[in-house]
Amino acid sequence: MVVAASFVAVAARMSLVQFLGIYFVHRAGIDVTTVGLAFLAENLARGLLSPVFGALSDRVGRRTLLIGSSTLTAAILPAFLLVQGPASLFGWSLALGTVGAINIPVSSALLLDLAPVERRQSVLALNYAAMSVAYTLGVVPAGYIAQHSYALLAATSAGGYLAVALLYILALRGALPVEKNPSETGIVGHTVCAFTDRRFALFAGVAFVFPLSMGMLVTVSPLYGAGLGLGEGYIGLVLGGNSVLVALLALPVASRIEARGPFRWLGAAAAIVAVSLALYALVPDPASAFLAGTVLYSFGEVVFSSAVPAAVARLAPAGRRGAYQGAWALVASFSIGSALFLSGLVAKVAGWPAAWVAAAGLTLVAAALLALLGRRFQNA
Repeated sequence: MVVAASFVAVAARMSLVQFLGIYFVHRAGIDVTTVGLAFLAENLARGLLSPVFGALSDRVGRRTLLIGSSTLTAAILPAFLLVQGPASLFGWSLALGTVGAINIPVSSALLLDLAPVERRQSVLALNYAAMSVAYTLGVVPAGYIAQHSYALLAATSAGGYLAVALLYILALRGALPVEKNPSETGIVGHTVCAFTDRRFALFAGVAFVFPLSMGMLVTVSPLYGAGLGLGEGYIGLVLGGNSVLVALLALPVASRIEARGPFRWLGAAAAIVAVSLALYALVPDPASAFLAGTVLYSFGEVVFSSAVPAAVARLAPAGRRGAYQGAWALVASFSIGSALFLSGLVAKVAGWPAAWVAAAGLTLVAAALLALLGRRFQNA
């Protein structure tokens, strides 16, 4: 039931959020940099509040927070149709970011609560594979729906989140397993504990390239493709194909690499991601570039999608899983939210290809650092 809730939530969200950049820029007529700032504001709100809700879930449990988040998201998400300018765009983005701050760390912590320690990465991979299938089922038809009616797309997304709330109500009955925190740290100290952990800070300072690249894929590539003349239908089809590959490969790959620990293969995954980002700029034909970059990205994604949250869980002391997942959600949200804003700034100065090459170069540096630091994290 928990995996099913994640499945429906991803389908509901990604069927809409994938095309919001196109809607705000090409339909609402808002400048791309402003849209990027609004996406950054949403992700900052989500990130800054995630440690709070993650730590709170360690203290009061996961159930109520997850049900409330799904219900509120169902009400807020379709309100993008009311956005008419920068002020309403930022208001909507901040509201969406606030409710989104609950779901990511709390649902991840719940899944880790339920998974055996030695099988965490496989369980996370199974969940991510299901989410990838949901992404495909959501984004492929959504591209065609978006070409005809964004209002219908909004209604579909809202209905999906109401279904998520119902699934959590049905699934989370009775007592749920949770680790007890042996320390006497107060709620504030519990919330910020991950940021005072040097191992976690070092890991987050390098691994942020993974959610940054995901932001490039999710928010930048559709807008980039549309600017090159690709239709929403083709964009949705290719991005859906990415999810098919991830769904097929995530669990087998995680099962093979799990015994060596979650840190070992992150350097190789980052190197693959770096090359994939460069392909968007270096392949001459727009349709081929979009296809090649997205397909290659999938092979890096199948590794980091389960290895990164498993690594964060391994770094977390007993009873602080929600707080550490919340801290990582802050890093991930900031990175994802920065993608469109930063790449938009680079694109205004040097063009979109330069933005892709810059992201590829940054990721390649992180790949080298992850390869060098892998043993240090593994032995921590």
